[in-house]
Amino acid sequence: MKVLFIDSDILLDTILMRQPHFSNSFDVVALASNSDYKCCTSVHSLLNIHYSTKKAFDERSARQAIRVLTEQLNIIQEDKNIIDQAITSNFSDFEDAVQYYAAKSAKADFIITRNIKDYKQSDIPVLTAEQFLRTQN
Repeated sequence: MKVLFIDSDILLDTILMRQPHFSNSFDVVALASNSDYKCCTSVHSLLNIHYSTKKAFDERSARQAIRVLTEQLNIIQEDKNIIDQAITSNFSDFEDAVQYYAAKSAKADFIITRNIKDYKQSDIPVLTAEQFLRTQN
């Protein structure tokens, strides 16, 4: 089973149907229903998703989006250990470091994001949704 850490940009592309990224992002998120994959994201991602979805739609829609995600994905809780690792890491952006260490705690095989450059310090392979889907064919 492959463990995929799905970054918030991929999830937002799906929820907000952002073009031209929607199709590939949707296809990655849909892998959550495939027993060959364990898809996860972080609590922090859910907070960002709620904020953006509420701005685009409304509170009710934002909460429904979060409900659907928590039913489909494994949610990684950022704890003191993850925060401590992020603080002392070589990542230039603290938020990206937290996401990386959340993925690491989930033993992710891949981080799926649109912002590959944010994960230069990652020893976990980092791919866009399109790149990941090409590797699976």
